[in-house]
Amino acid sequence: MKFDVEIMKRSKKQLLPYLMVSPYLTHLLVFTAFPVVFSIILTFHKWNIISPMEFSGLSNWQHIFSDRLFWKAILNTLVFLIIHIPLQIVVALTLAEVLNRKIMFRGFFRAAFFIPVVVSGVVVTILWQQLFGYDTGVINRLLVTLGLGKVGWLIDPNVAMVSIALMATWKNVGLYVILFLVGLQTVPKQYYEAADLEGASHWQKFIRITVPMINPTIFMVVVLSTLGGFSLFIEPYIMTGGGPLNSTLSAVLYIYKQAFEYYHMGYSATLGVFFAFLIVLVVVMQKRFIEKE
Repeated sequence: MKFDVEIMKRSKKQLLPYLMVSPYLTHLLVFTAFPVVFSIILTFHKWNIISPMEFSGLSNWQHIFSDRLFWKAILNTLVFLIIHIPLQIVVALTLAEVLNRKIMFRGFFRAAFFIPVVVSGVVVTILWQQLFGYDTGVINRLLVTLGLGKVGWLIDPNVAMVSIALMATWKNVGLYVILFLVGLQTVPKQYYEAADLEGASHWQKFIRITVPMINPTIFMVVVLSTLGGFSLFIEPYIMTGGGPLNSTLSAVLYIYKQAFEYYHMGYSATLGVFFAFLIVLVVVMQKRFIEKE
């Protein structure tokens, strides 16, 4: 009997870690593993949610290379990234440099810049939609007051994506300010003191000391900005619907439309998988470039 009791105690001790981990494993299987596997299966099928799935082989994959609108959406997303990432880094690093110094109300400004990050993206987008209004928008009213012409912030195909990039930078810059502040505070002060003794200017200290020392932080900001840019959806969906003339149609918005407007679930899943591989490729290239530099 004692032997059986000891065996039961040992088995309970061995089982306890698995029971503790089981909620996470269940969540991982249900909300991560299953959707990924199901999406891969969908890439080889045609399905409109209502009718049963039909095996279509590689037709979905072949259709990608002839889908001009999808490549247009990819190009729009890349244009957004080209505008958004450098602007995000410059603005965030400049603000972090200022907030890293001893200035009045430093704590207030640090919190104020972070507020837009925690505000709902839908709320921020609707707010900026009103600011960018052509006839009633605050920005155009201010321009008219100054004797300048109105700008079609959301109705001009050449300006619409720039407007969205400006709004996205305003919303997210607070997060990257915090990250850069953490990076700046890890730079040893002895390096700056030695540079001062050598007569280095502020710009020389920034280029030769600050930037190399916060290189891991810069890489993190670039990757996070890239992932955020590739997932661009709420802003064009609410502000422009992908227009005008598909100039703000992002890749994620196009995938969404294929799934929930046209009910091409198989093709939408194929686009999603292809787009995921594209994101991984871009991030790997960024990593190699930044590390090389």
